[in-house]
Amino acid sequence: MAKVDVVVPCYNYGRFLEGCVHSVLEQSCGDLRVLVIDDASSDDSASVAHKLAHADSRVSVISHPQNWGHIATYNQGIEWASSDYFLLLSADDLLVSGALERAVEVMDANPDIVLTYGTGVSWHDDLAPPKMEDQHANTWTRQDLVREMCVIGANMVNTPTAIGRTCVQKAVGGYRASLPHSGDMEMWLRFGAHGAVAKFDAVQAIYRKHSSNMSSSYWSEDGSDYSHRKAAFDSFFEEYMDRLPEGQRLRTMAYRMLAETAFWRAIGRMRRGYINSGLQLLRFSIDLNPRLRFGPPAGSILRRASTKVFGRTDKQPFC
Repeated sequence: MAKVDVVVPCYNYGRFLEGCVHSVLEQSCGDLRVLVIDDASSDDSASVAHKLAHADSRVSVISHPQNWGHIATYNQGIEWASSDYFLLLSADDLLVSGALERAVEVMDANPDIVLTYGTGVSWHDDLAPPKMEDQHANTWTRQDLVREMCVIGANMVNTPTAIGRTCVQKAVGGYRASLPHSGDMEMWLRFGAHGAVAKFDAVQAIYRKHSSNMSSSYWSEDGSDYSHRKAAFDSFFEEYMDRLPEGQRLRTMAYRMLAETAFWRAIGRMRRGYINSGLQLLRFSIDLNPRLRFGPPAGSILRRASTKVFGRTDKQPFC
């Protein structure tokens, strides 16, 4: 049986597909399988996928006669997976050399680690490809991912780098159809509720930025991502709050930080002249934390002041 299963969902990304799949096949961990799922693309994605499968027996293809949408396609890939470890990699992204080997080495040696992730480098594809230096060190940090995501009120896992245990993926289930824009965030919270998470210091993947990024249709500067984050937290805590030590406290922490960060984002947008979107975001923050009606809490002001005084650059609040 292969050590790693990689699912590559593809919809009209035929021009990127070959580079993506080759970045997987060229990994030093060669004991792997790749499944390309073409979701009824109108470009040459299917023919590119079959060409790749013909050239390498580790690659197989499923072609949908009709479009399933990304959530159902992702979940089909999860159902297919049977190896020790699993990665869902968009057809427009690329793995960095050694990414799979680093993940496998850590999870083989640490049975409590259920998910690994690292840095993802953004690349605007109208520019030259980024040059990646060899990364021989396998340094990583053990995380309580649920708590850390609640502390910042946001997702901290770069999806193209997220390699997990397949058995845990099966246990937590598939992506939620109700979360088309924040399903990844909610998925990583579910993983974090099942065990420890390893964060690599290394760059693990390259996230390609281009005009047809799927996220471009809903991701904007108006702050709508805050409502998507809340939806992810809502879904997660509805299922897991009673299973977690201090579940209620974690939920309160997540919503407090989400409200505070949305509040400051709203103020910033209104100062730059985006009054309507700023007011919408301000209403969101006050609905989540009515105390913000009277202004930001002292703790929030102190955290922001500490960031400036001590020169913190990670933009994360102090605990």
